[in-house]
Amino acid sequence: MKSSLRAAIAGCAAFGVAVLLSTVGQGTAFSAAPAADEGPGYAIETFDYPLADKILAEKNIVLKRGDGHITLADCTSEPGLLEVWARNKAKVCFKVTGSSGWLTLEIPAVYGIRGSASQTARVDMTVGTEERSFDVAKDAFTPVGESADEQGRDYVLVEIRTSK
Repeated sequence: MKSSLRAAIAGCAAFGVAVLLSTVGQGTAFSAAPAADEGPGYAIETFDYPLADKILAEKNIVLKRGDGHITLADCTSEPGLLEVWARNKAKVCFKVTGSSGWLTLEIPAVYGIRGSASQTARVDMTVGTEERSFDVAKDAFTPVGESADEQGRDYVLVEIRTSK
């Protein structure tokens, strides 16, 4: 009985291989074409800031990349926004959402940052080739850049990272 069962299984397997081989040559369901050619393409997230060119032209603020949890906001739109203070520029505000976030940007001559009401922040700034980081408390003004530098050098804000 066991040998007849083995023979039946072997026969079914041989039949399946024969059917497979005959259909491959006919270009049916076993086509060698990649599946991506038949369906929609893949969406690849680059984390580029949306409308960055328009914001640069209108507000002279360089917003590069982020995770969407730190977004440019109208400073009068709501309380508790993260505020960036720079020389020769109106206050720049960001809405902070989620449990953490990050944004790369360029704002020159930053001297102070007021943390959002709900999250702490860590900001990276550069002066020449030197990079320096500052911790920003929730809902408090923190001197950064030139106001925290013994030499009063002109710093550029390059990254904001927030967390609860």
